Amino acid sequence: MTTPRPFVIDVEQSTLDRIDRKLADSRIGYAPQDDRDWRYGTDASSLRAFVDHWRNDYDWRAQEAMLNRWPQALAEVDGVLLHFYHIPAPGGEAGRLPILLMHGWPGSIVEFQAVIPLLLDAGYPLVVPSIPGFGWSGKPPRPLGEKAMATLMRRLMVDVLGYPRFHVQGGDFGSLVATQLGIWHADAVASLHLNFYLPDGPGPSADPELQAYWQQLASLTYPESGYLHQQGTKPQTLALALHDNPLGWAAWTLEKFHGWSDWRSTGANGFQTDQLITNMMTYLVTDSVISSIWMYHGSSHEQGKEGRVEVPTAIARFPGEFYPLADRSLAARRYNIVRWTEMTAGGHFAAMEAPEAFASDLIAFLDGQDC
Repeated sequence: MTTPRPFVIDVEQSTLDRIDRKLADSRIGYAPQDDRDWRYGTDASSLRAFVDHWRNDYDWRAQEAMLNRWPQALAEVDGVLLHFYHIPAPGGEAGRLPILLMHGWPGSIVEFQAVIPLLLDAGYPLVVPSIPGFGWSGKPPRPLGEKAMATLMRRLMVDVLGYPRFHVQGGDFGSLVATQLGIWHADAVASLHLNFYLPDGPGPSADPELQAYWQQLASLTYPESGYLHQQGTKPQTLALALHDNPLGWAAWTLEKFHGWSDWRSTGANGFQTDQLITNMMTYLVTDSVISSIWMYHGSSHEQGKEGRVEVPTAIARFPGEFYPLADRSLAARRYNIVRWTEMTAGGHFAAMEAPEAFASDLIAFLDGQDC
């Protein structure tokens, strides 16, 4: 492990120019005549408007300055370079445990920009990493799953930053890493707050109710699971096709933000266009499209991930979540649930879509747990 060293995002202009040239040289293809409501995937006219804004109105340098508002560092942990925000609470930490905030795919540290000041105002120090293979973190030599990433996060928090105990919040893949922290590193984890979760897997020993859930899930998620199968089995084929293709990357990930969010309740205003572009850019300017996609292969082939989380757990279930989440009784078989909140708006990218509600629920939970 290495001592953290300060870091500031400063993308070379030549990298930005290359992305712009790629966009300028690309062509947006055609669509079926009855294409509407994104029924076939990414809507061509929406993508055209998105790219037009990207090329003519978007300002990376302004977004870069926004990302640099918070103190950042790099540290090597078990041979993997980790990038993270490390933000003390205003006026000192006042004895409160820090929160480890973890994103997933196709997210990034951009997801948390609106909730960071809300959590700091509540007095919580924050650690917000780019998970391995994403953004300004290093690229692992091979695909890592959530259990391996949990070990890296524990080493970062305890051994590098000196926090013997901490809270964890996770969504998407970050929730899977959080779960592994709760299973294998409960000595260091004070509590979990999740806006995405999975019950125990559908193994042969699972009870009939759990088996029924997984069978129902398989049929319900079929329209959304093509990416999961591809990225979990042959990730490199897709990764090579997308990594130097800004238009392709936009088409691949914009469909996820549309399909997985509370789009019908919040509309396009649920995300700002600049937010989405900046999130995509964190992959493009760091050449991490490929390594981020590896994560699915690492997860699907990792062993020893089952187990019960005994640390206090809060679950915030957002109504626009695309993934059919298990009800409380099934979730409680894996998690020690002490708080369950049915949220009123927001979806899979909850911290971006509903930052005030997200932060309020997290703070309410932690205010009762902090010690």
